[in-house]
Amino acid sequence: MANTPQARKRARQGEKRRQCNAGQRSMMRTYLKRVIKAVAEGKSELAATEYRLMASAVDKLVSKGLIHKNKAARHKSRLAGHIKELSSR
Repeated sequence: MANTPQARKRARQGEKRRQCNAGQRSMMRTYLKRVIKAVAEGKSELAATEYRLMASAVDKLVSKGLIHKNKAARHKSRLAGHIKELSSR
């Protein structure tokens, strides 16, 4: 446990930040699941719309430093490929 006043404050700040970051990551996962569900159901227009929302959210997390840019690129690339495959059928 933190002993000095500044260490106690840093612990409080870290906990606030952790909870906020957890919410942001949860939101990102929800957007990813929406795109995956739309692709699985074969709804290409809905998947494209959800993809745009997901890409925007993921890019915001990258700019805040919550996820690595390569992870964001990997998610966007894979889902874009699924949507492209779906629309070409």
